[in-house]
Amino acid sequence: MDPDTEVESILKQGNDGEKKKWKRPPSSYGSMKSDSEEMEEEEDKEEEKEEEEDKKGNVETFAVLPELPANEATRLLLMRSESPETLYTMTTQQQPAGAEFIDTRSSDPGDYEEDNVEDMDEALITNSPEPPEPVEPEDAMQTDENSQPGRLHPEQDLPHIFKSIQSSLTGLTMEELFKFKMWFLQWEKSLTKQQVMEGDILDFVDRILEILGQDNSLMHTISILESIGKKAEADELRNQCKRALIRAHLKQYLIRKHKVIREGVVRAGKQNLLDTVYVEPQISTCGCGGVDPSHEFRSNPLSTLQVPSADTFIGVNDLFRLQKNDGQPVRTVLTTGIPGIGMTVSVGKFSLDWAELRANKDLQFVFKLSFRTFWFLRNKKPPSQKLSVMEAIGYHHPECKDMKYLDEEDCKFLIIMDSFDCYQAPLDWNAPEIHDNYTQAHPDILIVNIIRGTVLRGARIWILGRRAAVSQIPSQFIDVVTEIQGFSDEMKDDYLTRRFRDARLAADIVAHYKRLPTLSILARQPFVCWMVATVFERCYRYYGYGVHPPRLTPFYINILIVQTNRRLQFYYGKCENNLKWSNDDKLLLTKMGKMALKMLEKKTSVFFEEDVKECGLSLAEVTVFSGQCTELPAAASNGRRTFCFIHVTFQEFMAALYVFLVFRTESKNVLDSGMLHKYQTTSAASLVKCALDRTLNSLLGEYDMFLRFLCGMLSPECHTHQLSGYFYPHNTPKVSGLDEVQQLLAQKIQTAEANRVENLKECLREMTQEDE
Repeated sequence: MDPDTEVESILKQGNDGEKKKWKRPPSSYGSMKSDSEEMEEEEDKEEEKEEEEDKKGNVETFAVLPELPANEATRLLLMRSESPETLYTMTTQQQPAGAEFIDTRSSDPGDYEEDNVEDMDEALITNSPEPPEPVEPEDAMQTDENSQPGRLHPEQDLPHIFKSIQSSLTGLTMEELFKFKMWFLQWEKSLTKQQVMEGDILDFVDRILEILGQDNSLMHTISILESIGKKAEADELRNQCKRALIRAHLKQYLIRKHKVIREGVVRAGKQNLLDTVYVEPQISTCGCGGVDPSHEFRSNPLSTLQVPSADTFIGVNDLFRLQKNDGQPVRTVLTTGIPGIGMTVSVGKFSLDWAELRANKDLQFVFKLSFRTFWFLRNKKPPSQKLSVMEAIGYHHPECKDMKYLDEEDCKFLIIMDSFDCYQAPLDWNAPEIHDNYTQAHPDILIVNIIRGTVLRGARIWILGRRAAVSQIPSQFIDVVTEIQGFSDEMKDDYLTRRFRDARLAADIVAHYKRLPTLSILARQPFVCWMVATVFERCYRYYGYGVHPPRLTPFYINILIVQTNRRLQFYYGKCENNLKWSNDDKLLLTKMGKMALKMLEKKTSVFFEEDVKECGLSLAEVTVFSGQCTELPAAASNGRRTFCFIHVTFQEFMAALYVFLVFRTESKNVLDSGMLHKYQTTSAASLVKCALDRTLNSLLGEYDMFLRFLCGMLSPECHTHQLSGYFYPHNTPKVSGLDEVQQLLAQKIQTAEANRVENLKECLREMTQEDE
């Protein structure tokens, strides 16, 4: 294109631009237009149609421009960039008098005169802000229905909310609209008067949705319409967006419940945001029991225990992206794990991600029906009192009590039923069937029918609980069994680093806990990782802490105390300020220690139901409520259920605790003859000597950690501060004869084999090292 032709095209575009009326840029929420704009567009189309009809009746004519010299034709000089394609010519380098000079080499706005800029902008003056370029929503770009984050239901998506709010405001008079905006301005301090008052209804709706979000905008609009006396418009908007409003209420409930993570005893000003400290544990679709077989001394303490491979791991948000063997999506997912593995926190993260639209947006509703709630309702009402599943939902979410959407075939929603172990009543899996969401029944029957799928047919069901409890659910009602495995080594460090703003403190704690191999193994459990962070954070407040490695026995005692207190809270409903241990609580732990010692003597790490009954204990108390044991998934060859401690070191710790408590409260040595029913009055030195003999004579190393725990409990710090008040009174005299025990250990260190020396030194350190 030669210069003259290009200039003529520029001038032609400029003349056409003056004739064209300025149009609103496309809205950021799609092709949404106000009613006035639609009328204007229709008028423009009619005018264009009339012009085309006139042209058809006339002879086509062509306008021919006279050929003039280049400089006289346009009186413009176009200065192009220097390049091989656009070289200067003799014509373009000439500048006639009165001609304007345009330099296309510069893109700096300052190169233009202010007058010209004002002239150009004059045609674009409008009260409406220019929205950004329309961006295709993430949902629309998804081609795979099974991918994350999922697609919102059309009635819960932004375009429907936009049009509904706009429609409710269109019928207002100018005075009513002004009053509405003033009320909105008073309610929302994040909006300025200019933002509220400028523009038309479309601009206003666009702006509040962008600033406040669709949930707040919708609820505020309904409330303000009612406040200004437009109840009919408010009811109509509420009915149009009822599905979105219910979702908004559920989101607010889940955000309030899970935004802040509550770990242990909540301290004022010490709460952490879940998103800040959360590290997703490994979740496997291949359940192997969840017990880590690693041990500091024993090469293979549980020969039957398997570890899932990495290719079986799945993210918590992808659990309901799994499919059955026939390719259909799963309905019922069962998630289990050992106590302290992080099931409750995983539920919180899943719920928070859904509520904040980060994942599983295709789930229209997420309801949390905890088994603890069912147990409360079961005990609160008389035995003859019944309730329906909708009444159970309405107990926590009154706004959802009468919703009809759950009966629709295309309604995709989730019921989270966690804490299965809290429902302590046996369930009859042959209970009568219920086929209606509003039929009342006993809670036992209601739970069975929810899991069966005869009520809430369209629901996805997520059941969580400890394995010894959930193992009673028939396998035909479960589509997928998943198991939380805990943290990898990298996840442990990531979790501890996230918890502290002080990077140096976090690095010190990470390095400190790794000085104990057993503690590093045990930190695979998120609960133990939290204990590491809590205990060592307090320790590092003291000047000079961290010179010596931490002691292992006090840490295990802390874990035992916390788990026992949680048992009293979760299963027996005791308050935090009323957690005094009864004689039954002490007897339970003592008998569990006795069973653990018997297992050591039998050189086994698993036990069966008859072993529990032999010690006079309840199977549920030991394997579910205590927090110390779990059930292994694979049944024994003869069909017996198999159980074990959550880690083999807990078995060794409980055995040492039993030996120490008998020595402390009864002055008897259960290790003297190797027979638990024969006791002999003894001293601390003779007790440790018997333990040393067993340890040094054991080739498998099953007594190495047992000896370390026993020596740790003999230290004054443990038996006078940590254990007193729980197992015996505070005023109980201290253990005497500890000097003889130290001499005995020092002698054994000199004479023992090389592979035993390191553990003997640790035993001596456990007993003699004072807390810094």
